[in-house]
Amino acid sequence: MTTLIGTMILAIGLPAWAGITYVGLVRARRGNELPQPDPPRSPRTPAKKAAWVAGLAYLAGGAVHVYGLSYLPFLFPDDACYFGVGIKDYPDSSSALPVSLVCHGIEVVPWWVNPGLLVLAVTAVGATVTSVVLMLRRHR
Repeated sequence: MTTLIGTMILAIGLPAWAGITYVGLVRARRGNELPQPDPPRSPRTPAKKAAWVAGLAYLAGGAVHVYGLSYLPFLFPDDACYFGVGIKDYPDSSSALPVSLVCHGIEVVPWWVNPGLLVLAVTAVGATVTSVVLMLRRHR
């Protein structure tokens, strides 16, 4: 029990004491001045919001596409059918866009991948165009 207490003192107490001492030394060296406030940020414009939406839609679309591609056969095509359907055989067909893997007439890729890609692609392109149009209107 005493070794546990000693270990806790060494693991938590000594680094905390060293950090507090370091902060005190830094403040003493600087003259204990108060930190300056950050300059005010520019407000978020509708163009910036649309750009953020576009960026998030591109990122989410990429993630969904990579997830869908994880079902496709790359090195061992017979293993793709084995893990998806349970039959060790080569797939009937596969494609990257629309994401599809068919083994013995059964679609292995989840049903929501391709509609999700479509929705995210339309959102990303629409938000990009909206962002550019709003930015150009702002500069006029």
